[in-house]
Amino acid sequence: MANDQLADRVRAMLGPLPVTEQRMFGGVCFMLNGNMLLGASPRGLLVRVGKEESDAALRRPHARLMEQRGRTMAGYIVVANEGISRDRDLKNWLELAVAHVSTLPSKQARPRKGRPGRKT
Repeated sequence: MANDQLADRVRAMLGPLPVTEQRMFGGVCFMLNGNMLLGASPRGLLVRVGKEESDAALRRPHARLMEQRGRTMAGYIVVANEGISRDRDLKNWLELAVAHVSTLPSKQARPRKGRPGRKT
């Protein structure tokens, strides 16, 4: 599934929630109260479920732990496109992410640091 199509589906389902978007992980991440909620990329959906829900989430079809630089990231689940092709399945993952992230304290957006210039 193309990145833009998945992001559009996510936007439509998140509706009135006060989410912001940020480019991360090769796709679009959706932030709720400054906390990462989920991300849409060509590889599928990255869902923040929390460490307590990881095991249950991993039992769902087409789900695996996020891996970054050889390390698994507890609390973050990647769902292959096959696992979110139906709106009902995508909505279930979104609800799981919102249930977890809405319990986290709000974060203020940090200003982005510029890259230091090179010395010549």
